[in-house]
Amino acid sequence: MELTRRSLLAALGASTAAALTGCAAGSDAGGSADGPATGEISLLTPIFEGADGKRLLEGEILPAFRKKNPDVKVSVDYTTYTQLNEKITTALAGGLLPDVLMIGVGWIPPFAAKKVLAELPESLATRHGYEERVLEPSRYDGRLYALPTVMATRLVAYRKDHFAAAGIKKPPTSFAELRAMAKELTKGDRMGIDPYSIDLRQCWETFLFAAGGSMFSADGRKPTFTGRAGVEALQLFKDLSADGSADYAQKTEADAGAATNLQLGKASMMMAGSGLWKQLQEQSPELIEKDLIGAFVLRDRKPAMLTGGTLVCQSARSQHGAAARALVEHLAAPGTILSAAKQRATVPGLRELRSSAYAKSNKLVDFSLRNLGDACAEGGTPAWMEIREKIKPTLEPAVVGGKSAASAIAELGELAESAISRI
Repeated sequence: MELTRRSLLAALGASTAAALTGCAAGSDAGGSADGPATGEISLLTPIFEGADGKRLLEGEILPAFRKKNPDVKVSVDYTTYTQLNEKITTALAGGLLPDVLMIGVGWIPPFAAKKVLAELPESLATRHGYEERVLEPSRYDGRLYALPTVMATRLVAYRKDHFAAAGIKKPPTSFAELRAMAKELTKGDRMGIDPYSIDLRQCWETFLFAAGGSMFSADGRKPTFTGRAGVEALQLFKDLSADGSADYAQKTEADAGAATNLQLGKASMMMAGSGLWKQLQEQSPELIEKDLIGAFVLRDRKPAMLTGGTLVCQSARSQHGAAARALVEHLAAPGTILSAAKQRATVPGLRELRSSAYAKSNKLVDFSLRNLGDACAEGGTPAWMEIREKIKPTLEPAVVGGKSAASAIAELGELAESAISRI
């Protein structure tokens, strides 16, 4: 059988979960987290990629863990977020799920609902200074299944010099103001705004939240993005394109390492993350030296800063529960989080790290930490793994073609309802 992202849903189905995990769904067959941490365990991670990441994990983080837990051996399976879903699918099908998994925001409900993850003690939620909005995606049905590590925020970066030249004294506080400013800032081959140099799914979600909307009902059983806010968010993209203020075809390929439209002066505003600051330091330090880059939280009916990131959790099937739990706690400890954040130019998920030299040196990290009260997270339903894959291809025809915003959102709503009906 070909293993794809779609096959993950079957792998997690109630009728097959027992076979794939080697025990009855919902049973507590995994090793107890009580007692001494011993044994050989495995870690699946989509971060710490590349030579620098591997050197950090295997040269610093894991040796520090082994110093405290000398009777535990850890093997690491490196992957990327693009391949992570398939990796987990393959592991489930083979009955070899890693003891510790690092997964994305929004992924907890799908896995926790099928008893793939071990519940963590609530005491871990208060051991460090987590922002509650950051901790929320680690829960399902009121129970804690993961701990946050590093976060990826979505904010709007802008060129202060472009604003000054246009006589704009402060960032927009509504979609109407954003559209008007973008139109005013558009000059020649310069776009007023580049919203699309982040993933279209995350881009639309940020605008949805700012419009006052939400993704799903509190119980995860009904899509709520099909209302006014979802349509308004997508319609704004069409309006910006109609004004000539944004161009989907001119987006920067975020993973290619190329200079962004904002750096090159080809856009006055751009949806971005904290990693942009590191890119500026390496490629365009003069923009930092001259203080030409600012940031603001997108807002309309409410301020909204989409906050994703990486969560660490324990497999419910681990035969070395104490060792796995110890590694989860170590990967979510302040020192580990700070090291990982530095390596990836991401946002540490702890209040106590706000005043760190690293946070202060990356102005977009510092900005994100100061605005965590506006954090919003994607996901919220056990059917998320199927739905998330359909957002971009369903909305893209409205952004680049003649499909109406209302019909695209309605189609996405039908797909979401169908996916939810199967959980």
